[in-house]
Amino acid sequence: MSDGTDKLPAREQAVSGKLTDPPPADGATTPPQAEAPAAVLIDDTAGVEAVDRTAHLAGAEGALLRADEVVAGYVPGVNILNRTDLYVRESELVGIIGPNGAGKSTLVKAIFGLVRIRSGRVTLRGEDITNLPTHRLVARGIGYVPQINNVFPRLTVEENLQMGTFLRPKTFRQRMDFVAAIFPVLAARRRQRAGSLSGGERQMVAMGRALMMEPSVLLLDEPSAGLSPVLQDEVFFQAKQVNAAGVTVVMVEQNARRCLQISQRAYVLDQGRNAYTGTGADLIEDPKVIELYLGTLAKAA
Repeated sequence: MSDGTDKLPAREQAVSGKLTDPPPADGATTPPQAEAPAAVLIDDTAGVEAVDRTAHLAGAEGALLRADEVVAGYVPGVNILNRTDLYVRESELVGIIGPNGAGKSTLVKAIFGLVRIRSGRVTLRGEDITNLPTHRLVARGIGYVPQINNVFPRLTVEENLQMGTFLRPKTFRQRMDFVAAIFPVLAARRRQRAGSLSGGERQMVAMGRALMMEPSVLLLDEPSAGLSPVLQDEVFFQAKQVNAAGVTVVMVEQNARRCLQISQRAYVLDQGRNAYTGTGADLIEDPKVIELYLGTLAKAA
């Protein structure tokens, strides 16, 4: 099912993370894009059982990124997210796990403006960013790396990274140095076409491109999907490197056990709702989480 970014103009494809072809060369023009008016948010979750939000409300106070009772879906009248909560503090690495269809990817897409939020609210540093267009979210400091189609395969590594500074081209050299310090291999292979790289290296390019705009929060959508176990370990190490460099990371993962091992805190989603929340260390040892989720997810990963 399309996430809607294939209908975006090239400029918004470049910042939304779903990449196909580069935007027009300098001097080329594209028709002006009118921003959609803010939609009236309607709560259509009648019949959904309320959950105790006390812990969320206490923990989310002063959070860098916060989502409150988010309701969203792809088809009118069908909700994937059902009053989902999330908060992320400065410099945290937060994981999101759960079975297939739980709404993990939908949550980060909704935060990044790729799935329309029907009710609820998303804030960044206390500012309401609910349903803002992707290019405005990028300008405010949110980066996003999709699961697939996340590099320009025909462009070189350096050209891919240049696309990351499309909105601020003068910052390229400075940001390139920052990304190269985290991923030295990208500097070494800057002239190589991205399509010729390994899966793990392409994920480095995708993360590096998102980091070029100096995000305060980086959203990763299943970065280890489709990779061999060795390359999966490499991607988890990369996510920790990005976080250690001062970037707040939210990571959706199907490899639940490895995600919990590197996450300071994590959320378990089930049917679009918060099932469990806690530190990664606590959740990985929780008997209920092990019985209901980790065993099944380990087999699926």
